[in-house]
Formats: sequence, C-alpha cells, structure tokens
Amino acid sequence: MHRRRIFFPFILLFTAALACANPLGEGGNAPANVETIVARTLQALTAPVHGSGDAPLPSTPSLLPHSMYFLKDDSAGVIQVFRLEKEGKTVTQVTFEPADVDGYDVASVSGSVVYASNRQLLLVETDGSDRRLLVEGGTSGVSYPVFSPDEQTIAYGADGLYFYSLTTGQSNRVLENKLEEIGNGTLLLREQYLPESYSADGTKIAIKIGNHEGATAAIYYPNGKTLILPHDNKGSMIICCNDVEWAANGSAFYAASPISGMFDAGLWRMDAATGNVTTLLIGNAYTDPANLANAPFPAPDGQLYFFFASLPNPNRNDFPNGAPLQLVRSALDGVTNRTILRPETFQSINEVLWAPDASFVIVAMAPDENEYRGGAARLVYTDGGKSIVPLVPFAAQMKWGP
Repeated sequence: MHRRRIFFPFILLFTAALACANPLGEGGNAPANVETIVARTLQALTAPVHGSGDAPLPSTPSLLPHSMYFLKDDSAGVIQVFRLEKEGKTVTQVTFEPADVDGYDVASVSGSVVYASNRQLLLVETDGSDRRLLVEGGTSGVSYPVFSPDEQTIAYGADGLYFYSLTTGQSNRVLENKLEEIGNGTLLLREQYLPESYSADGTKIAIKIGNHEGATAAIYYPNGKTLILPHDNKGSMIICCNDVEWAANGSAFYAASPISGMFDAGLWRMDAATGNVTTLLIGNAYTDPANLANAPFPAPDGQLYFFFASLPNPNRNDFPNGAPLQLVRSALDGVTNRTILRPETFQSINEVLWAPDASFVIVAMAPDENEYRGGAARLVYTDGGKSIVPLVPFAAQMKWGP
C-alpha cells in the first residue's frame, strides 16, 4: 500500500468544517476563557527540551543561524506555535489559543507571527504579546498565511487566494476556489488556491492548487494579477506535491517527489516567467532505473542539494515508493557531479528546513507510516564528517525566524 502523505493537507483543508481531529496528537481541554489566554500571551513560557539520539547537543551558543519556529501540542494537547532559540536548547511557547493553530508564518525581520486558528487570522509579536484579530474567516475559515518579504502583506487561503494589507487592514481576493455540485448537496473540490512562499524580491508567490485528488504547484504575480501554470512541451502537467524552493534570483523554483503512483516521482524545475517545466529526474513504473528525489534546495554556492535514490526497475512494472534516500549535492541539473554527502539513509521524511547556506538541513522524520506531518527534528550537516544533532522530539511546519 502506498503512502499518500502529499495529498493529505488538501483533503484536510476541504473537510475541516466536518472534522475536529487533532492532526498532531490527541486533543486536550482548551483553556477556560479568553482572559486566561490573553494573560498568558503576556509572558514568555520557556523550557529546555533535550532530544535523544545520534549525538549530544553542542554547548555552542550559535548552533542555528536563526531561531526556529514550529508547531506542536501544548500541555493541554492544543497545537501551538513554539520557538527554538539559536543555541538549540531553549523552547518558548509563542501562541496560547483555545483551538489548534492550523498554519502560520514568521516575519524574518520583526519576528511577528501570523497564524490561523478557529477560522480566524491572528497576529502576535515575537514574544506572543499584542494579540490582534486581522480576519474573521466565517464558514470557509482561513489557512496557510504567508508574509511578503517587506512584511506589509499577508497572503492566505480562504474561499480563494487573498492578500491582506497590514497598512490598510483590507483583504483582497484575487483567485476564487472552484467547487462543483455533484448531487445530493455534495460539493466536489475542483480548485483550491493556497499560498506557499514568496520569491525573495516579493514580485511573485508560489502557490498550490489543490483538488479532491491531489495538487499542483503554480506561480502568481500579485502586481500583474497573473497566474502561471506549469507545462512541458506536451502541454499541461502537474508538479506534485511537496514544498517548492525558489532559486535565489526568483527565476525558477524546484520541486520533487519521492513517491509515484497517480503522479510520477522525480525532480523538476519550473521557469517563473513562462511556466515551462524541465524534468531533471523521473521515477515511475516504466523507468529503469526509477529516480526518486525529495526536498531540493538551490544553494548560494550554485549547487543543488536534495535527498535522492536510484532504484533498479528491470521489470518496469513496480511503483518505486518508500525507498530510503541519501543526502546528495549536484549541479543545478540534478545529475552533473552528483555526490553522496553522508552515509546515512533517510526514510519517511515528512518535512525539512534548509540552512540558508546549505551547511545543514533539519529533517522531521515520521515515527511510523501513519504519521503525515512532522516528527523528531534532527540537524543533519551536509559535511558527512559531522554528527547528526537531535533538536526537539516533535516539530511540524518548521520555519526560520529572525
């Protein structure tokens, strides 16, 4: 049975109004009242968290280049935003909501945190203070907030793709979700627009277009109100479905998938101006070998870092899924001078967070095949001579702060 980790976030968003399950663990009792929550936001709750595993935590005060934000359950079983300080030991709770935080983002300069909870879009300062309601989401709710690089705009998903201006306090919908009535009052999701990440210059934003089966990556230009869909020389195509990484100059982004079935595994590059997609690696039931990739990162050194496996498939009738991957570096084509950086293999990678200089990657591994988000976070150096460092027992939606 194949794991379908990549489809889960879109199905979850579409059915959020019908379910209340906690995706990160068992839920607990919410705080008794709003006054208690607001009071708690005025204090920083810190506690050292020590991992266990490959190597003891170094004593250096600068293990991380920035503070790392992530989601996990609080003591009441409610999903909140937490921050790991640069020394890699101290964990601080940032949000104190009565309902789960569904998604969030961090302003890279000010450290402000925008997040979605209880169908609302909210904003707090870096220490959790000054909690502000920005958008009341109504029946559709809000999801996937993303700061623009200048920290003046927040993109988010609701019944379409929206941009909220922190200057005017106004929201503007630029793309509307598409639903189809299929009988008996049942609506089928045809297109759901969700923001993912801005290019460094803020002129364009990578988005995901979800539907009832999966998703594809695309690009939206806010100033020109232009949607660029991916396509190859055969016409339209789908890039499925993990996070994408922008090239530093914003000319393209890279996407990869380590599993195949409904969609191919492989590695792709999408041109931001034209939408032209170049297939760099491919893995499916008809290729021998089947090449799998995950978490590509075009680094400042002009190299591409990613997780990779090449599987013999002589019968050409097997779906290459679930293979352990190794950390590699290559030229930007994914092939030239491809070099294995570490001897370890990594399986069931749920999330990664790359160091800006590619000196390491933080990997969240699924504890078992039924977990689709987050996992124990470990710092994996791209220098194979350095030990892997455990950070926190669980982290989801890892992001860099200031």
